[in-house]
Amino acid sequence: QVLLVESGGGSVQAGGSLRLSCSASSRNHGRALSNYAMGWFRQAPGKEREIVAAVNWSGDTTFYADSVKGRFTMSTDNARNMAFLQMNNLEPEDTAIYYCATRLHYMKIVTNHEYDYFGQGTQVTVSS
Repeated sequence: QVLLVESGGGSVQAGGSLRLSCSASSRNHGRALSNYAMGWFRQAPGKEREIVAAVNWSGDTTFYADSVKGRFTMSTDNARNMAFLQMNNLEPEDTAIYYCATRLHYMKIVTNHEYDYFGQGTQVTVSS
């Protein structure tokens, strides 16, 4: 069992920036997490949840949805079991709840919805 907690959401004007953070921890006290893939998803009102970005365990392979390429950057800090999503030049269409996700015991990148755990999400609102 893994607990994922997102933070960093908020309200910004178009063209602004936000940096989301995701902290991962094991519900089994004292058990370290390692060898997992991470991803960021978002879900806008009335729409299905979509993948935004993903990275493999070693951090040398990344994936971005076409809609965020060149504006969003995903990174991870495996020593701290954290993932980040730097979002620049935000657009009103980026308004959504953002979720981080992890797939355990899998070191390759995952670019679909095949993740084991999702966080509760953090709201991002971009006004025009």
